Amino acid sequence: MDNIHVLIVDDEEDLAKTIAERLEIRGIHTQTASDGDKALNLIKSQPPDVVVLDLMMPGIGGLGILKQINLLENKIPVILLTGYGSRERSIEGMNLGAFDYVLKPCNLDDLIIKIQEAIKIK
Repeated sequence: MDNIHVLIVDDEEDLAKTIAERLEIRGIHTQTASDGDKALNLIKSQPPDVVVLDLMMPGIGGLGILKQINLLENKIPVILLTGYGSRERSIEGMNLGAFDYVLKPCNLDDLIIKIQEAIKIK
């Protein structure tokens, strides 16, 4: 898994850092972004293999970022990260091209499996 690069986008910076640290321990390289603009700049300058994207963020929300990612030439799989009760928005995101979604708090092993599956279809 040493060659996998994941971008975690969540306005809850502590949560994003925790997920990143736990993925790093398992050999997955990570970056974090706390807002949509920073995420899109990172995606354009250093395209990750997979984006783990929170749906509910201030400013440009997760669905807006997903739409921007879909416009890029390099198709990057997106796994949506959502809180309980936002399942409908997750389904909307899937209809917009997201690979899959996980509910917060996410089980790290489930997230890793989804990351690996997303890379296989890329």
